[in-house]
Amino acid sequence: MLPLIICSVLLSAPSVRAQDAGRLAKQLCVACHGVSGDSKSPMFPKLNAQTSDYLVAQLKGFRQHVRGESDARAYMWAIASQLDDATVASLADYYSQQPATTGGTGDATLIAEGQKIFEQGLPDKGVPACASCHGAQGHGNGQFPRLAGQHADYLMRQIEVFQNGTRANAPVMSAVAHTLGKDDAKAVTTFLQSQ
Repeated sequence: MLPLIICSVLLSAPSVRAQDAGRLAKQLCVACHGVSGDSKSPMFPKLNAQTSDYLVAQLKGFRQHVRGESDARAYMWAIASQLDDATVASLADYYSQQPATTGGTGDATLIAEGQKIFEQGLPDKGVPACASCHGAQGHGNGQFPRLAGQHADYLMRQIEVFQNGTRANAPVMSAVAHTLGKDDAKAVTTFLQSQ
């Protein structure tokens, strides 16, 4: 039902100018992603302070049905299908400029293990350091997303959909996910949520 309501709103507002992106985000995206993109539900990712390039790529991926995980199909395919390139760019710019928020706390031992994986990788398993793509602080880099402060549960689900192949829009991450064990993934996602 939610995608149908959102689509009807989108159809009445064609291309969005930069100054209108905040208003559109607050009308359409707030239910899942929260005010200014600071999602409170681990079901939905935080968009605030995310890299603009990453957001553009993902919105276009949803629009083109490249992201095939069930959440993408259920929520984002219909929404993104109504967004033209100018609107996508405006929304991405809006969210990238919103202040970052930190995530929660977690088990100190798990966080320390996750930090080590994030910074050094797991060379014996062929897992590169997450920081090599996502930045030393996990703030993202171009089309590599910001992971710092993101919900651990959301990050775990993304690792799982990379592993099962329903999210195939990032070949590097698909390869990494297949070599990352569940305990290691839990450690690194717990670390990232705490940042």
